[in-house]
Amino acid sequence: MRRALVLKSRTGRAIAAITGAAAIAAAGCSSGGGGAGGDGGKAEDAVKLAITPATGAQQVEPDKPVTVTADNGRLTSVTLTYGKKNAKAEGKLAADGSSWKSSWNLRPSTTYTVTAQGTGEGGKQTTATSTFTTLTPQQKLESGMSPLDGETVGVGMPVQLLLSRPVSTKAGKVAVEKALEVKASRPVEGSWNWVSDKEVDFRPREYWPSGQKVKVVAHLAGLKAGEGMYGMKDRSVSFTVGPQHVTTIDAKKHRATVTDGGRTVRTMKVSLGKPGHESYSGTMIVQEKAGRIVMDSATTGNPGEYRIKTNWNVRLTYSGTFVHSAPWSTDSQGNDNVSHGCVNASPSDAKWFYDFAQRGDIVKVTGTSRQLQFGNGPTPWAKSWQDWLAGAATGKPVTAAPLR
Repeated sequence: MRRALVLKSRTGRAIAAITGAAAIAAAGCSSGGGGAGGDGGKAEDAVKLAITPATGAQQVEPDKPVTVTADNGRLTSVTLTYGKKNAKAEGKLAADGSSWKSSWNLRPSTTYTVTAQGTGEGGKQTTATSTFTTLTPQQKLESGMSPLDGETVGVGMPVQLLLSRPVSTKAGKVAVEKALEVKASRPVEGSWNWVSDKEVDFRPREYWPSGQKVKVVAHLAGLKAGEGMYGMKDRSVSFTVGPQHVTTIDAKKHRATVTDGGRTVRTMKVSLGKPGHESYSGTMIVQEKAGRIVMDSATTGNPGEYRIKTNWNVRLTYSGTFVHSAPWSTDSQGNDNVSHGCVNASPSDAKWFYDFAQRGDIVKVTGTSRQLQFGNGPTPWAKSWQDWLAGAATGKPVTAAPLR
């Protein structure tokens, strides 16, 4: 039997009495300040979770990552949600469960909630949360993309990202390129190219393979593209590459040869630009189609020279080069070049070509003294691969990730 330990003051009065067994038990129940809960677990066995930004933070910079770390244990799950519908943002959990980091920038002017769960070395589960709000930018960067979502396009179609504000610094352009994600159903190498400070385009090294499915995501939300300028929304487009349509037009022979998958499907008599109005030579793409339009010389700086309604118009340049029906020049088609720069064809050939063509089809014109200028429409094939690659801010090609 244990004896009681009695403590006395200098006067000899007893002030405490604890048995040896009780003293040992009291020492074993110390929580260490961590709070082990009612299951008898030790506080030092509980995982400690740290979230950045801290809860209640305001004016958080959207381009700074959200991070969660676990000490004395491991993370088991992390969710980052935002908006009224609690949309989920992407993030990556370290293989050892020690940390988690958001994958992309945050949306400006948005409230986020982080919910993290972890397990301590003793098996106890812990949950931590943080709610914070991102800043409202001084300059808002909006965007648009082409092709249209769900569109079927020709093998020469570039992806165009159009910006509402100029991105003028190399650092800003590099940041934009790194935020652009290209996925394809088959491996393809390509590159971005800055057509201007407000447009960056993507093309593959060679033409797209027919049947290819492509998805491009612009992770622009929260992207810092300049001082006080942040992207407001992500953009994405998915499209399918149609049959390989390539049309070769020889201005000297006055002939257009149309191929589908390498097989000639039609040869057409044509008339191109007369002297002083030469057509462009170079590799163009079909940009758009219009059944009926009014051709007006005023749009080219020569008002009064002509104004005429035309049918079955297939646009090749911003400056107004079309393949179209020209019943007034059928006698010259196949023999002479008499147009004001467009490609004239007979009504039946023009209607057939209009129905056959799809946006992004390749049209090559040869035999004129006037060369196509880069930027006169989507003109990705007006540059060699090396020149196109040199227009990327990163200076590096992009290999499309697998599309699943």
